[in-house]
Amino acid sequence: MPEHEADGTLGSPTDEVRDFLRRRREQIAQRWADEPLFRAVFTLSRDEAVEAGKAVVDALAQVADAQRVEDPDAAGFTTVREQLARMGAARSRAGLSTAQVSSELAALRPPVENLLLADLPDASPDHARACVTTLSVLMGTLRVVVMQTALTEGQALIDRQRLQLLEVATPVIKLWDGIVAVPLIGTLDSARSQVVMETLLEAIVDQQARFAILDITGVPTVDSLVAQHLMKTVAAARLMGAECIVSGIRPAIAQTMVHLGLDLGTVITRSSLADALGYVLHQLGVGIVNPTPYGAGER
Repeated sequence: MPEHEADGTLGSPTDEVRDFLRRRREQIAQRWADEPLFRAVFTLSRDEAVEAGKAVVDALAQVADAQRVEDPDAAGFTTVREQLARMGAARSRAGLSTAQVSSELAALRPPVENLLLADLPDASPDHARACVTTLSVLMGTLRVVVMQTALTEGQALIDRQRLQLLEVATPVIKLWDGIVAVPLIGTLDSARSQVVMETLLEAIVDQQARFAILDITGVPTVDSLVAQHLMKTVAAARLMGAECIVSGIRPAIAQTMVHLGLDLGTVITRSSLADALGYVLHQLGVGIVNPTPYGAGER
């Protein structure tokens, strides 16, 4: 029994909530194990859900002990933050919206509140109300922690998927021995340009390429930023010992470059990928013979 109960005095609402959480740890975890949030995440074993609930109760008690019931950054949440993130992410993957996940978190409060009120039969209405309010604030902070962590994890997942999509959207094609090409389609921003450069340089090393072709036929617009990215990629390829050719310079893009005053004088450019490949093959001393059209030699 807490010391303040033994001598007939009541502690502060925060201390009361802390002691209550430690005293009713098992009962709270058992009740939470039947709530949708825990039941849907820990499907293999109810005991697993109970243990997860105990860990969360311990964290809440530690936060209350530190008198930081309103602080999502309280140290007590550190030990369960990863677990809470997994729980929130699991419900999101199951198709629940952020509001629905928040509602499931809110559903954890009533079972704890009922237990708290049952533990305070002799407390004055004002003291009981203050304890319930403290518990509500603490549970609200728990919701904030879960949502913050889940959103952070979700953004990290989006960033990883975006990087994977950029890598998939930036294939390197081996056109000939010593010749690689990167056909670019869509907008070329800073993030994608970095992926293009890294992918191309890796291909130059792997293929021991002497020539690299950047085909921008599928790039809708070329501005000064895109041109800078192209220049950096060309310079990096040269440092790796490969000559870089930019193909797909359409009339509209050529006019835009002139209008912007962009200087690509040090960059070899061609109007099409075929022209660029023809130039590279010529540099390699490979002759190109147009085949005789079918039937042209027949009489």
